[in-house]
Amino acid sequence: MYQLYIANKNYSSWSLRPWLLMRQLQIPFDEQLVTFEEGGSWHKFREFAPNGLVPCLVDGDTRVWDSLAIVEYLAEDYPQIWPEGKGARAWARSAAAEMHSGFGALRDICSMNCGVKVKLSEIPPALQKNIDRIDELWREGLARFGGPFLAGSEFSAVDAFFAPVAIRATNFGLRMSAEATAYIERILALPAMAEWIEAALRETWREPGHEEELLRAGTIVEDLRREPA
Repeated sequence: MYQLYIANKNYSSWSLRPWLLMRQLQIPFDEQLVTFEEGGSWHKFREFAPNGLVPCLVDGDTRVWDSLAIVEYLAEDYPQIWPEGKGARAWARSAAAEMHSGFGALRDICSMNCGVKVKLSEIPPALQKNIDRIDELWREGLARFGGPFLAGSEFSAVDAFFAPVAIRATNFGLRMSAEATAYIERILALPAMAEWIEAALRETWREPGHEEELLRAGTIVEDLRREPA
């Protein structure tokens, strides 16, 4: 059985992507959660991941690191990971790759934190550009392929890649179109997504770097996480 190495569910958007995809599509795996530690996570993660990062998929003697590589590796045995139609697959792969390599302002300012809601101090132009582009992508996919998911009627890898944005948009109060807002609600309502968020809220670990990112972004208005041990 696959082993999927991930880090703290509260913080790790990269871990969420393959975890959500596999759970939602009922691809069996054993979860291996290794927490972030200030200054030491790279060395810990190197024990299972050649690049010292999460996520990492282990399949017997094969190790697959990087979320996009993991998705493509799984798709060789589970074709439902990408949409069935060639055009939809091409669009979904392009959109997922754009998310994988882009949207730096969104990542830097609105860091992943499942349990904390923040009022942003400001929305700089670079962040607004990211929000507008994501909104445009989502509306395009929903209109072109009929929804309710980005590339058609079934959840696929492109939805998994944008799932952390649904959390960020909600917790940072990002304004998006009616179509995008409805899509966010559908993603957050997925059983696997609810499972991830519930587990994230139960975590008591705090990593200073991630916590400082929130404080730089704005004012914390709500913290739903369990108190640190």
